[in-house]
Amino acid sequence: MTLLPEWATAFMLTFARVGVLVMLLPGLGERAMPTRLRLSSALLLTLTFLPIAQPLIPQGAPLATLFIELAIGFTLGFMARLMVSALQTAGVVIAQDIGLSFAQSVDPTAGSQGTAIANLLTLLGATLVFTSDLHHLAISAIGASYTKLPPGALPDASDAVRMALSVMATSFSLAVKIAAPFAVFAIVFNLGLGLLSRMMPALQVFFLALPASVLLGMLMLLGVLAIAMGVYLDELGRLLAVLNGR
Repeated sequence: MTLLPEWATAFMLTFARVGVLVMLLPGLGERAMPTRLRLSSALLLTLTFLPIAQPLIPQGAPLATLFIELAIGFTLGFMARLMVSALQTAGVVIAQDIGLSFAQSVDPTAGSQGTAIANLLTLLGATLVFTSDLHHLAISAIGASYTKLPPGALPDASDAVRMALSVMATSFSLAVKIAAPFAVFAIVFNLGLGLLSRMMPALQVFFLALPASVLLGMLMLLGVLAIAMGVYLDELGRLLAVLNGR
């Protein structure tokens, strides 16, 4: 019976880190997944990583250790979640470029309202995480975090901020790469409309602009979608590999 308090403490500290990570990691932490499923996944992973974490937990760990574990889980999960935001940013830019920024719907992965293109990309990205087995790499990153950041050891804040800024820059760069073809399309399309209105003043180009922009933009999205999602999965896999210490 004397082992029960120690086991309970180890379970709570492990669940603090694993639970926050499960709620934030791509694929596992999407709001589209049922809450019970996410909670069950967190409990199952906690029991899985408990034998790894329990020997690393210092004897008589103070209450501050719980907050440290929560902070570590949030920091690592937030960095991975930044990569997911690249799809949302790229989707907003694409929707504005092809004239679909008015088409708003509820994002099932975030629970907030966004453009239909952005919601399509984020939902497709979450689906591809499972189909490409990147969720296995995300789960492996949870176990690797205990070797690099033992329980109770407060990480260096400067290193965490530096890595977060690096991931944020990578996320923004990824969003620009995905949306770049549509930005070029918008510039060329609007220049063409301007020349057309000059050459044919009697033609009502504004009645043709929006339908043509949406049609050509959707055809372009259909053509580059596979490449764009491949670039996203490569960047996400690279980040998860870094979290795994590879």
